[in-house]
Amino acid sequence: MDIVRLSERLMGMKDEVWLRHTNPWSVWTRVLTPLPLLALAIWSRAWIGGWAWVAVGVVLVWVWINPRAFSRPKTFESWSAQGVLGERVWLQHRDKIAAYHIRAAKVLAYVSGLGLLPFADGLWAYGLGFTCLGIVVISGGKIWFVDRMAWIWSDFLRDGGSIDDLTSRN
Repeated sequence: MDIVRLSERLMGMKDEVWLRHTNPWSVWTRVLTPLPLLALAIWSRAWIGGWAWVAVGVVLVWVWINPRAFSRPKTFESWSAQGVLGERVWLQHRDKIAAYHIRAAKVLAYVSGLGLLPFADGLWAYGLGFTCLGIVVISGGKIWFVDRMAWIWSDFLRDGGSIDDLTSRN
């Protein structure tokens, strides 16, 4: 199963939630906050023991709330909004996406995934350097992925697609 589709299903990403997630505040707070907060929550096991699970839970709740927390933007012209809309195209219209975009997006997903290794090691051993390296690799891969999704959105529009194609579940 496609991990992106699985996460969409787990997150309950319906049309209106996707449109609210195009708000740049939603995109940037989702890219920049969960990993450092998760690291802090996991490291808190040294200070608060089992209560660290509560802190981890709070971070996971934030990840779920984030796409819902901001209003739908007035326009979809920002880079971040176009990245979110491109991700929606990625999920719904993969057959209309150029093969080079698909290859690049998969490579970027693997790059992000590789960041999990130093991130997990740093969390386990309380290693600030490996934790930060993991955050940079994961987040860098994700930002580059969003950039690729913005490119996919641009191509989708050029080929006659519209936002209506994303909200009508064709």
